[in-house]
Amino acid sequence: MELLRALGALVEAAGPDQQRIAAVLELGELDAADHTELFSFALYPYASVYLGIEGMLGGEARDRIAGFWRALSLVPPDEPDHLAVMLALYAQLVERAEAEEDSALRQAVEHARAAFFWEHLASWLPVYLAKARTAARGAYARWAELLAAALEREAASLPCPVALPLHLREVPAFDDAVDDALVSALLAPARTGFILVRSDLRRIAESMGIALRQGERRYALDALLAQDRVAVLSGLVAQAEEAAEAHGALVAPWGGIARAWQARAGETAAALRAL
Repeated sequence: MELLRALGALVEAAGPDQQRIAAVLELGELDAADHTELFSFALYPYASVYLGIEGMLGGEARDRIAGFWRALSLVPPDEPDHLAVMLALYAQLVERAEAEEDSALRQAVEHARAAFFWEHLASWLPVYLAKARTAARGAYARWAELLAAALEREAASLPCPVALPLHLREVPAFDDAVDDALVSALLAPARTGFILVRSDLRRIAESMGIALRQGERRYALDALLAQDRVAVLSGLVAQAEEAAEAHGALVAPWGGIARAWQARAGETAAALRAL
């Protein structure tokens, strides 16, 4: 479990401790600019962004994760959905189960471990890390590969869940919203089935022969839609279709969770074609 803790620590800013961890894991030297680009601009390391209906920090998704802490009689931290915090909690549950001598208590902790893993980690991290492997640079691309492999090993060691995570069951699908509602829906990965980052928008802009507007993704996407709605929607259909194909490669280790993301991406592609 020290591996998961170490990989979680690398989500924090690239200081001396993180450089030492990267050296031990043979990831190479960490670059502060690469860290900022990945975690501050492209892929925020918070579960609520990828699981919530708003596609933003906080909300019901974060509340659910905080509730898990309370169910364990623990006080949730201010950011219970931060990736480093979540990996540390999971490692703690594994270690508690291994150290527990009472069989009934050990079984209870093992149940909590599996529930936390499938509901709050596996529900988004396979898709997040697949995107990170394409968006990250240098040591952080290798970080994403190593964490994905570690989580796949954990998945193989745990009983498969009967139902999809509640996060994925309760978020409404992408629909044929228009204007601002369309932009909001497109930036909520659990609704669309794919993660849209600035580099994706830049490719769409380049295909249109224009420069991408500076600023947050919402404003950049708004500006693109205002210039050529048909071309942008076509580019977004391609993004959704590519995501559906990529999610298909995750089915072997992640089963129904990957299929749910794949189906949602396919549904979004169909809805966008109809706009």
